[in-house]
Amino acid sequence: MPQQNDAPTVRHFRQILLWPIEIMPAAADQQIQKPWQRLAEADPVWAEIEDEFTDNDEQFQERHYAEFVTFLPYVQRLLYGEGRSQHVTSGESPIRVFRRRDVAMVRVMCPDGGAPIELDVAHVDLYFFYDIDVAILAVELAADGLPLARAQELLYRFGRAYPTHWTAKYEGGHCLSRAEWLSAEGKVLAVSDYENREKFLAHVNRYRAPAIAAHWEFLLTPMVPHHTDRSGAIRYRPIEYHRMPLLAYLAVEQPARLTRAEFVRLGLVTPPGERGVLPFSPSHVADFESRYCYDRYWSAQGGTRYMTSGEAFVMVGDADDPYFTGAETGLLAHFRHQLFLLFLLPHFQKAALVMLSDRLVDTLNRLDIQDTESIKWFKRRIRQTKEIFLRFTHRYWFHEVSDQAQAKALYRMAHEHLHTDRLFVELRDEIEDMAQYLDSDSIRRQANMVIRLTVVTVFGLIGTIGTGFLGMNLIAEADKPMSMKLFYFFLVLIPTTVVTLYSIVKSKRLSDFLEALADERLSARTKLGAFLQVWERPRR
Repeated sequence: MPQQNDAPTVRHFRQILLWPIEIMPAAADQQIQKPWQRLAEADPVWAEIEDEFTDNDEQFQERHYAEFVTFLPYVQRLLYGEGRSQHVTSGESPIRVFRRRDVAMVRVMCPDGGAPIELDVAHVDLYFFYDIDVAILAVELAADGLPLARAQELLYRFGRAYPTHWTAKYEGGHCLSRAEWLSAEGKVLAVSDYENREKFLAHVNRYRAPAIAAHWEFLLTPMVPHHTDRSGAIRYRPIEYHRMPLLAYLAVEQPARLTRAEFVRLGLVTPPGERGVLPFSPSHVADFESRYCYDRYWSAQGGTRYMTSGEAFVMVGDADDPYFTGAETGLLAHFRHQLFLLFLLPHFQKAALVMLSDRLVDTLNRLDIQDTESIKWFKRRIRQTKEIFLRFTHRYWFHEVSDQAQAKALYRMAHEHLHTDRLFVELRDEIEDMAQYLDSDSIRRQANMVIRLTVVTVFGLIGTIGTGFLGMNLIAEADKPMSMKLFYFFLVLIPTTVVTLYSIVKSKRLSDFLEALADERLSARTKLGAFLQVWERPRR
């Protein structure tokens, strides 16, 4: 770690990691899976968070109110539901949140060989979304009195689901040397295994999917990775790559002392370096302030700077400013609640879009056009995906979440950096293309059926007229016994049924013959050839 003796100290540090995962369907015939019910039944360490909007008005705090009024009404209904009253009978939020109770701290070691650091685990939450098979793990960490370089190391290395490579010392690339989840009593609950190169190599070779580091896998138990032989109540797999999106809060002594290079490292979440040295070329970060910074409350003398690159949201402010460090009504409370939700929503939207797109590709890959059952399954899956997408659009998709200038701008910046609008349009077009194909295929099949019925009707008409004389008195059988009447009835019914079914079998070729017969430009010989083709053997 570079020496930064003159760098400001991070008096209070917060980091919230978000890990979107896909919940694998437990029942293929059910669109709405409700995995939170299975989680509650499987392990008592997870408990659902009760609604903060209780019947006791004294428990409803000012920070709850400030969080609520930040959002527009339709977002309020998504996040909090609607209260029950005489005129509102159903109003549950489609978001269900479960909290893990056994993890209290985490002990980490960085590759530079420094002393281990212990951070408080404020909470480990799991967010489920009704009707969408996506969950987001949210882990909030806190520490006091960290050197700036150490805070940068934690931001850069902590949220890694698995290593991308290994160093010469067999440490996971870009990862911590070691991470340990601890209980409130200091008991080690789980330990990272980034250094276990053989495990990750063998897993990818066997399953064509990355293995999850042991300490992150523990955090999601009793859920199990989808690509494993172990059984579990809920199976999951990562949606995006190994680096988890994050939010960071840094209360710094004299933040105006931070150099531009340090802001670039914080905003783009890179490893620490020399204070005045940029992590990238000057041309690459020439537009850093205009592209990634929201400086409404920042100046050369200090203040609060917000930075977002889509994958990270970082806010830096003055540790001596009571409003910035206020845990109930200050900016620390805003960071943990309003800003957290502002960042959670676009990442959920992106994860849902990527998940639906991936399932669409999987549906296409499983289609066998030679197998009738596969074609029927394909049609059901495409229609099901379209239904889910429509419900996602009307329930979870929006471009504006707040009319407050700051919240509005930060949400828009996150949306733009994550390219969710482009993903939405691409997925919508793909689903519409599939739906149009199914509709055109249905119309084609209906047209073929009409043609076949028309052919059968034409030839049936010939038979009807030909046998109509039986309705005349040419054959007087009205006074014969019932047995004789039944004999004549079946004598006519059986050949008529055979001829009708045979006409249906040959209806396509018969329709071609009728089309040729109606074409005045064709010669009699050609029309005869079309008639004889009705009985030709099909070509293989």
